[in-house]
Amino acid sequence: MQRLSGLDASFLYLETPSQVMNVAAIMQVDPTTVPGGYTFDGLRNEMARRVTAIPSLRRKLSDSLANVDHPVWVEDDDFRIERHVHRIAIPSPGRVEEMAQMCGHLVGQVLDRKKPLWDLWVLEGMEDGKIALMLRMHHAGVDGATVADILGELATAAPEPPELDPAKMAESAGSASRRDMAVGGAANYFLQRPIAALKLIPKTVPLPIDWFRRVRSGAGMPAPFLAPRTRFNAPLSPRRSLALTQLPLDDVKRVKNHFGVKMNDVVLALAGGALREYLDENGELPDEPLVGMVPVSVRGADEHDLVESGTNKVSGMFTRLPSQIADPVERLRVAGEYANQSKDHHQEIDANILRSYAEFAPGNTMGAVMRLYADRRMSGLHPPVFSTIVSNVAGPASKMYMLGALVEAVYPLAPIFHGLGLNITVFSSAGKLNVGLLTCSDIAPDIWAMARAFHDQLDLLLGEVEAGAVLAHDATVED
Repeated sequence: MQRLSGLDASFLYLETPSQVMNVAAIMQVDPTTVPGGYTFDGLRNEMARRVTAIPSLRRKLSDSLANVDHPVWVEDDDFRIERHVHRIAIPSPGRVEEMAQMCGHLVGQVLDRKKPLWDLWVLEGMEDGKIALMLRMHHAGVDGATVADILGELATAAPEPPELDPAKMAESAGSASRRDMAVGGAANYFLQRPIAALKLIPKTVPLPIDWFRRVRSGAGMPAPFLAPRTRFNAPLSPRRSLALTQLPLDDVKRVKNHFGVKMNDVVLALAGGALREYLDENGELPDEPLVGMVPVSVRGADEHDLVESGTNKVSGMFTRLPSQIADPVERLRVAGEYANQSKDHHQEIDANILRSYAEFAPGNTMGAVMRLYADRRMSGLHPPVFSTIVSNVAGPASKMYMLGALVEAVYPLAPIFHGLGLNITVFSSAGKLNVGLLTCSDIAPDIWAMARAFHDQLDLLLGEVEAGAVLAHDATVED
């Protein structure tokens, strides 16, 4: 058995019918490249073959009343691919909009915890003979980097089926008896946790003091619960709405290179500008900058005895988004300035401290509190923790073939929370910057307007690049 880390388990405890902890990747593919031709049965059979070499897709949860610690992963000895791969038709005319509407319904459905926490939906009937594949996974089992790794196992550089790794095929999560689960859980809970707490407290005491000092000087990350309120900082219903779009990666890089900034600075500037445009059109733009939470991978960080091993090896960095700035070039400059301030502050904090504290997450109590918090709509009674989540994940630069089908787009989606009802995730691959927006349709039914705003913001920056090139050319001619 493999016990979940506190952070992994927290995504189980936080889940309610209106706060679903699913991570998803929506792939638009061309099935004409599938060797032998596309059929649903053939694709499902190939998926079954690939899963034999992806251990994380074969494990399921196990728990008992006698276990006082987090649940464990065990091998699903009764794994059946028919329980995980499903087919559905997209309504006519089969555009991306209709596909996204169907996926919005699916992403809001809770995964069955009696089986491995993932499924693959094959959406047929798109225009021009294309199909879409939606891979849903629970956040307890994956983070952004893990999703990219799994996609790397399923999406290959050529359409032909790859050879499978015998070592991964032999890898197993094992089984768990109730006695072993209870004894190991008790040892963790009553012996290791108190010792870890004593070691963690001295590391934590200076953090709020230093953070308060930085906030007063304006030289660090914005503190939580100080973000301006927008329509996205509201209680959620189970209904979900998503919007998907693609930006040419070469155009984004032109902006990056022309202004001498980082790719992440451009993403944050685009997000801040799109939020500004969306909120301004609705007469809801705050005067002060919005605050984004940017997930940061800590896979390279040193492990220590306060942290259990786990899948979610992430921390979170708070950064201001330059939504209050009208000029696109100034917005880009300030986005980089905000990001650099936050990075400098974040790098001084132990990368594993969030995961360390998550080890103490009380399962039943945390779940009960979360359900009460959701039912009483308490997220509207306190200041917003932050405004939105903005995540930037780098994918492969070359073409990919998902189960033999040529991948034309990969749209990422990540969870939203009560009071934090907007997630912006971008995934770069094969010359495109794929943008996935997820929200609750009861608080923002017109989220496609924000997707279009990303194009508007990139066009504004490209216009400035072109204007700068013309000025440079004129200056050269005069010389």
